[in-house]
Amino acid sequence: MTSQGHGHHHDHHDHHDEAHSHNGGDGHEHSPGRGTSWWRAGLAVLAIVALARSVFVVPETESAIVTRFGKPLRTVEAPGLRFKWPIDRRIRFDNRVLLYDPAPAEFLTQDKKNLVVDTAVVWRIADPARFLETIGDISGAEMRLHDVVWAGLAAALGRTELSQLVSTEPKKLRIEQVSAEVRESAGAVSGPQLGVEILEVQLTRLSFPEQNLESVFARMRAERERIAKEYRAQGEEQAMVIRAEADRDRELILAAAYRESEILRGKGDAEAAGIYGDAYRQDPSLYRFLRTLESYESILDDQTTVILSADSELFSLLGGGSQ
Repeated sequence: MTSQGHGHHHDHHDHHDEAHSHNGGDGHEHSPGRGTSWWRAGLAVLAIVALARSVFVVPETESAIVTRFGKPLRTVEAPGLRFKWPIDRRIRFDNRVLLYDPAPAEFLTQDKKNLVVDTAVVWRIADPARFLETIGDISGAEMRLHDVVWAGLAAALGRTELSQLVSTEPKKLRIEQVSAEVRESAGAVSGPQLGVEILEVQLTRLSFPEQNLESVFARMRAERERIAKEYRAQGEEQAMVIRAEADRDRELILAAAYRESEILRGKGDAEAAGIYGDAYRQDPSLYRFLRTLESYESILDDQTTVILSADSELFSLLGGGSQ
């Protein structure tokens, strides 16, 4: 029984070894296939990632610089699909025209007048490589533009009087000339040093500091009063000339009318004298009588009292008339 039990145990052990050998053989055959699949999947993922990092698109409104470990390799300005090595980096820049609108600042004119100036700067990135090397981003560019433009503006306003910036006479204004001077001086610095092109510098608003407003208004009122006095003096002078011409014309017209009336009166008197002469020659007594009646009519009325001597010719006619 012992031998049988031992044999039975031996058979069981052999059977277990065969099963183990069979299973071990199967595991050795499947392991290489699984490792190859994972390896191929990993390569595919790496290839996709590398391709994604190698391809980039440059829009029409942008340019790009390809760098490797921080060192610029090339500048891409033409739009389209571009390629780079996966280890390279792409830095984008906006090619569009940009506007910098800083806060107003106070400047001093040539005649020592304080003036608050509000400006607007129109600019763009002209050299991306220089821009990346010296500035790097938009906020940094605006800080540098502030310094460059303000230096040019202070110099230009220092050569300009206040009356050339604020005046009612357009021919005296130099605002456009000041803007051009600032644009040229600032552009000469920003282009070569910063890679930035300044397209326009505009003085959008001019005002006075709060503490100077009252004195400025007083000067403006005095100037307006002076101009008003000049206008009034000119008006009075013209009025005097017009009145003198009118008085002269009046005198000439009156003189001509008086001369004409005297001529007419002389002709009338001559005709009357002729008529009286004819009447006297025809009947002297009737003539005297009519002339006396005319005298009565001219000197007597219902309120007239006349004292005459008895031998007066007028009394004799009145007395004769009463008899």
